Amino acid sequence: MPDRSQRLAILTSSLGGGGAQRSMVKLAGGIADRGYGIDLVLGHADGHYASEVHPSVRIVDLGARKMVLSIPSFARYLRHERPRAVLSSLNHVNIVGLWARRLSRVSTRMVVSERNTLSMAKHGSWWRQRLRPHLIGRFYRWADAIVAVSEGVSEDLSTATGLSPESIAVIPNPIITPNVRRMAEESLDHPWLSDGEPPVVLAVGRLAPQKDFGTLIAAFAEARGTTGARLLILGDGPERTILETLARGRGLQAEVAMPGWVDNPYPFLRHAALFALSSRWEGLPGVLIEALFCGVPIVATDCPSGPREILEGGRHGRLVPVGDVDALAGAIQHGLAGEIARPSASSWQPYEQEAVVTRYLDVLIGA
Repeated sequence: MPDRSQRLAILTSSLGGGGAQRSMVKLAGGIADRGYGIDLVLGHADGHYASEVHPSVRIVDLGARKMVLSIPSFARYLRHERPRAVLSSLNHVNIVGLWARRLSRVSTRMVVSERNTLSMAKHGSWWRQRLRPHLIGRFYRWADAIVAVSEGVSEDLSTATGLSPESIAVIPNPIITPNVRRMAEESLDHPWLSDGEPPVVLAVGRLAPQKDFGTLIAAFAEARGTTGARLLILGDGPERTILETLARGRGLQAEVAMPGWVDNPYPFLRHAALFALSSRWEGLPGVLIEALFCGVPIVATDCPSGPREILEGGRHGRLVPVGDVDALAGAIQHGLAGEIARPSASSWQPYEQEAVVTRYLDVLIGA
């Protein structure tokens, strides 16, 4: 039986943001289910994933709007709580965690997790983009272990930073959890997804350049034809106005909807005719795995990295080149025509929470 007196901890930025934060909430819950004491240590403890936190997970709020400002408070947490091991997530959070451990002078094991394709992440200032790989290459060497969420992320991390490939373990995110199973069975009340309505192409993600929803809207405009199909994009973000203008310019005001953040996207995935992922880059797109679980036919860009691994080279969905409007439009047409098979259960089983938690516990404490 686990020793409940020895706590584990997960460090990340908040309970909002994207898939990285949500995967840490899921992982913390899975560890709690194994009987371990687990702290979810956050730069600031707010965000839309708060309702998904396992009741046995203890939230620790460092009260810092910027993670770099949380170094002193996280160092105090380490000295006071002495967790047996810490897993940190997101590269700027990882560097903060490593510095805090050094300042705290504790022996807590520190594992850092890389979630995205580093060479493709173009957010932030030019200086930050140039500096980030150097900082990662230097400070990740302070970690006791490095984890990447996919083979593509691992290879890119090694190439971009000079870290040895042998020093990086690959462990996917715990995507399919008991909570996901429950949420997927909830009823859905949306006029577009009722019986007898035209087919819906569904996309889910932050309205940001990485997701390239502009290409998706352009492809949908080409593919729609006489099917009467509709495009529903769940999520919010800085490109909302740009995307709404693009849809209006294509005369699609009535056929494209962006209702914002949705707490439970899984019934939407179950009822959609097709799921589309149009990203320019990813790490391990959790929503693609959730789409597999919900049994919806899939089209996805063959972006670095994740979709090719998840879809096993196209076995579980259609892959198209990044940014190729015509190729994406053709794949959408095939999907709406019923020419893309629904994925099998074997496609999502490697991402079940139980199996992934075991692998993380092995890296954290050798359980």
